[in-house]
Amino acid sequence: MKIALYIILGLASALLIFNLTKIDYSAPFEGNSMVGVISVIACLCAILLVIILMISRKIAVKNKELKRKPKNQ
Repeated sequence: MKIALYIILGLASALLIFNLTKIDYSAPFEGNSMVGVISVIACLCAILLVIILMISRKIAVKNKELKRKPKNQ
């Protein structure tokens, strides 16, 4: 799962860069530029969700470690 998350993160980053090149910055909300803007927003959402998932998995691991420790220590 860890490798899959990094692959998804890499693909989303590559798509983000690709879609940034498709935007016409003089008229970003017309024609194909609108598709590029929507795709950039979607890629940013995907990257954010993957980062949140990675952080939540780290928190879950730390939480399990704390539960396994004896309370006397």
